[in-house]
Amino acid sequence: MMNLNKSNIPLALVLVVGMAFAAWFLLPSTAQYLISTTGEESKGSQLRALWNLLLERTRPPLQLAADAKIEYYDGVTGAPGVNTFLHQEVESSKRERQLQMIADAGFRWIRQPFPWYDIEVSAKGNYSDTRNGIEAWAKYDNIVDLAEKYDLRIIARLEAPPAWAHQGYKDLGTLGPPADFNDFADFVAATVTRYKGHIRYYQIWNEPNIYPEWGEQRSNPEDYAKMLCAAYMRAKQIDPSVVIIAAALAPTISQDGGGFAGGGLNDLIFLQRMYNAGAGACFDVASAQGYGL
Repeated sequence: MMNLNKSNIPLALVLVVGMAFAAWFLLPSTAQYLISTTGEESKGSQLRALWNLLLERTRPPLQLAADAKIEYYDGVTGAPGVNTFLHQEVESSKRERQLQMIADAGFRWIRQPFPWYDIEVSAKGNYSDTRNGIEAWAKYDNIVDLAEKYDLRIIARLEAPPAWAHQGYKDLGTLGPPADFNDFADFVAATVTRYKGHIRYYQIWNEPNIYPEWGEQRSNPEDYAKMLCAAYMRAKQIDPSVVIIAAALAPTISQDGGGFAGGGLNDLIFLQRMYNAGAGACFDVASAQGYGL
């Protein structure tokens, strides 16, 4: 009769369990289970995946704080949304068809540009579309009416100055910021005034940390913060209930602000510099693009 030293019992158990696992692991009937469980086909990858699964299942649960209250909940917060560019569609019937399809697909939000250059076209305070002999607001009124018809919430993206707002600043491109941030703040105020009670959510600009959304120049979070704060103050004066959303920042790795041809500034660096410049008090909701996630 073989005598086992007590100190060898754990080793013997490990060997027995290991041999049993190896036999199970190599069984032909186990192959499909391993593929479906791990998503891997090679034995080595399956073994690593099983080890990681074991670690995950035996790891202590994370100690998480309670979910923060959603301050701006309005019954559809968290519902899916989609970008739209309805201002580029000439016919109202086609805009309506798009919004009908969007609603039928289960979306409850649209993020729709309200380009400054298309509304205050030829001069400060002039909201006539002299290019086409119509009121510049008419198209956007139609978009708002149709969105309400199909129970869609609008995030109005305010951006893109008209030529007159670039006085002496044209070399920076059509998407660059205006020469006077107060001109943009006045446009924001006019938009909030017109759609008070119809649009609650406004996003100030789009992707100012990458080219060419801040024009033919380096990204400048300090200047964006100034413009954002000017817009925020005017919007809240008109309607304190509006929700101001900071521009969606685009993921990028450049740490120096880029140049004039495709450069940008890392979104986290841009955001930190925004906060350093005092922008934290000038928006209600932060936003980020999900590219690459």
